[in-house]
Amino acid sequence: MTEDERELSGTTFPIISGYFDNFPARKKVVEVLLKYGLSVRNGKVYLGDSIEVPISAIAKAARVNRRIVYMTIEYIEKMPSLRIFFSKLRPTLSLVELAPFMGWEVLEIEELSEVNRCVFSDVLKAIFESNCQIRQVIGEKYEMGFGRYYIVLEGRISPDVIQKIGNIPGVLRITLRTPEKDKTKLVCTYCEVKYCPRMGCSIVRKK
Repeated sequence: MTEDERELSGTTFPIISGYFDNFPARKKVVEVLLKYGLSVRNGKVYLGDSIEVPISAIAKAARVNRRIVYMTIEYIEKMPSLRIFFSKLRPTLSLVELAPFMGWEVLEIEELSEVNRCVFSDVLKAIFESNCQIRQVIGEKYEMGFGRYYIVLEGRISPDVIQKIGNIPGVLRITLRTPEKDKTKLVCTYCEVKYCPRMGCSIVRKK
């Protein structure tokens, strides 16, 4: 499964996927709502509790016409389970892109839970044992057991901890976003370093 396929499969929850499998255009609208945490209430789309999102903006993001968006909203509000689900959606503040500019680091972990169902807890244990302070965790579980997590750290994580995480069964890839340029010199059997001028560097486990 490619990264794009994982992203696509991760945007649709099992509770609603059956409703839209036969309506590909409506499914595109639903994916936009889920991606940005947009709720549907009383025939309108909202960002948060009170900011109304124009139908034309939803249509543009989903690459459909406005009629499809209206039909999707009508369909959602006609089905009790969908109406409840989409009325509860809210956006989440993400510190992932901001973290390096705050002097923090971000670990991006890709996992395969079919190999180890405790991948995420094992990663957190390694971080806690290193006395790193976690500011935020954002994650998604995709189909076929794949998952991706972003762990925002207040401070810097040591190369030894990165290697320890790389040894955890089920960890497919590790990416470190850091403002610390010296970490571009990090070389080990578990990772290779790619320097990104804007974000710092990326450390990716070798396959």
